[in-house]
Amino acid sequence: MSVMKKRNYLVDSQEGAQIKHLLRLMESDQSFNTEASYSANSMLHADHVISFTDKHWSYLNNNPQVDPAHYLANLRLMTRVRN
Repeated sequence: MSVMKKRNYLVDSQEGAQIKHLLRLMESDQSFNTEASYSANSMLHADHVISFTDKHWSYLNNNPQVDPAHYLANLRLMTRVRN
């Protein structure tokens, strides 16, 4: 019985580079709530903190069935700071 490993399809692609760039832009924009969050993985994050970009990049990379354009659009809606 063979086991198929997940392929990180975004890592080396042009689409992946653009997605990571858009996440970093959101993180640097004050009109979005992009605070770092807790990470239980102490092997990757010794201080138990994962950045906004890394968190969402990892999710998109591990879930290839998710449409990145829709995900980013929803992320913008959910994280927008409203007055």
